Amino acid sequence: MANFSVKNSILSLVIQKRIKNIYKFISNPFDCQSEILKYLIKKGKKTSFGKEHNFNEISDYNSFKKNIPIRKYEELAPYINKIRNGDTDVLWPGKIKRFAKSSGTTNSKSKYIPVTDECLQECHFKAGKDMLSLYENNFPKSDLYNGKGLMLGGSLNKFSKEKIQEGDLSAILLNEFPFWVSYHRVPDLDTALMKEWDEKLNKIAHQAMNENITSLTGVPSWMLILLKRVLALSGAKNIYELWPNLELYMHGGVNFEPYKKQFEELIPSKKMNYLENYNASEGFIAVQDQSVSKGMLLMLDYGIFYEFLDIEKYRKADMNAVDLKHVELGKKYALIMSTNAGLWRYLIGDIIEFTSISPFRIKIAGRTKSCINTFGEELMVHNTDQAVSEACKKNNCSINDYTIAPIFISNNSGGHQWLIEFEKKPSDIKLFMKEIDDNLKKLNSDYEAKRTDDLILKFPEVIILENKEFYKWLKQNKRLGGQNKIPRLNESRIIAEEIIAIKNKFSTNQNTNNN
Repeated sequence: MANFSVKNSILSLVIQKRIKNIYKFISNPFDCQSEILKYLIKKGKKTSFGKEHNFNEISDYNSFKKNIPIRKYEELAPYINKIRNGDTDVLWPGKIKRFAKSSGTTNSKSKYIPVTDECLQECHFKAGKDMLSLYENNFPKSDLYNGKGLMLGGSLNKFSKEKIQEGDLSAILLNEFPFWVSYHRVPDLDTALMKEWDEKLNKIAHQAMNENITSLTGVPSWMLILLKRVLALSGAKNIYELWPNLELYMHGGVNFEPYKKQFEELIPSKKMNYLENYNASEGFIAVQDQSVSKGMLLMLDYGIFYEFLDIEKYRKADMNAVDLKHVELGKKYALIMSTNAGLWRYLIGDIIEFTSISPFRIKIAGRTKSCINTFGEELMVHNTDQAVSEACKKNNCSINDYTIAPIFISNNSGGHQWLIEFEKKPSDIKLFMKEIDDNLKKLNSDYEAKRTDDLILKFPEVIILENKEFYKWLKQNKRLGGQNKIPRLNESRIIAEEIIAIKNKFSTNQNTNNN
């Protein structure tokens, strides 16, 4: 035990040093971002992209905006494809051999985001230290390092000839972690990077059951599946009974609120803490820096230069973005990043809102594509997440996941079709949906207007999923695990129809077997 205490003290001292640097960029945010921009331009001058966009002429933010257009992935893809084919010095100096693979939100086409050495070390690994530093700062009596961290990540493809890695960002990070991180981690690397998720979850559960787990890391929906599997295999009543020293869950990727009640039921411990982060394939962006906070601290010294495009301007195709100096509270912005992975003025598809500007804290407000505006309702995912959370509290129920698509009822009217998988059903489904509908009216004036007298939007329709249809859809579309998740809002009915088909097929098979 003495060795563990010494190890705990040393690690704590090393990690706490980072707090000083965090306070430095909090105190001088504009200087920090200005230095990042200079650094990026200096590196970019050596690339074919830099020559094509006259980086030699860029001296400040205005000339930076003038020379480089804002781009979505589809517009950066030709450059990224060259890198994947082996070209060097395209978007970033040198040869890039790691690519974070992520699926689009509306189709199965994959995006490949470059992960350079600089991005790995100065962004993602630095962020890992910072999360622990901030946690230590909030909870100085933490005993985190006297146990192991259970990390749930995706799978990885390796191409030995060129030593290329392609896969989920979490898998790339697991594969590249220094030895001291791997020593404190469960499961072993081979298991962590497995592609077959059913077998993988079973192996992880068996490996973790008898360990002293003190922290969890992973996407909430997949972590819940794993924890339930651990309980089923171990026979324990709850996770705290199995891991009494568990104190921290680091999560991100989706709104945690709809899942929080389930975690609290599985881990009934007063010492359990939850730390939110905003880690995208494009870079690590923000982390919760206070134990109770309405926003995450925007991390400004990770080799990322940030720009913000007023979402109202974006909807009107006005692409005049602003830097950090000119952001305002109460506005929603499409997030734009230029990074040490060679992404230049990249529109990542997320919408953020500032909760504080001293220091700069943000919250995720939705996706530029994850909305439904079929009938002019401008429904955003942060509206539906909040409405679901409130309805679950009031009706003493909980959900595993949901997705929504428009339905057309007549030439002049329509509605929203909700596909919901409950963990615990409400006693009255119609009352539950009324609560959601009422909440959405309060949260979104456009939705409220379209619902007036049922003229444009009818009362929402609900389909209850009871046979793991979401899991089956993810498996069918090769999106199991990692950061993959069910798209919650869709203007197309493609995903909804595919999930309904899975439900109907299961029902047909059940009826056939019963007969």
